Amino acid sequence: ICLVGSEMCIRDRSYLYRQIELLEPKIVLALGRIAAQSLLNSDMAIGKMRGKLYHLEKNNIPLIVTYHPAYLLRSPKEKRKVWEDLKFARQQVIS
Repeated sequence: ICLVGSEMCIRDRSYLYRQIELLEPKIVLALGRIAAQSLLNSDMAIGKMRGKLYHLEKNNIPLIVTYHPAYLLRSPKEKRKVWEDLKFARQQVIS
């Protein structure tokens, strides 16, 4: 979403929201800090964003935040937290 500078973030965000609108997902899973902060317009640390249910501002689709897979390669002990996030996301979809 946000590769270089805020102008690209805004342009890419509108493109992403259009894709999401067309797909009509039941839930969005933000993998990693950059995705989560960009989608939620937040600078909060990813550890504080985890475990909560958010909604995309444009179309109110549920969003869950978790760690990026590359982070898990560097920190395998964090896999349990991601598993909990995935179970939480599944719970939101089936409820």
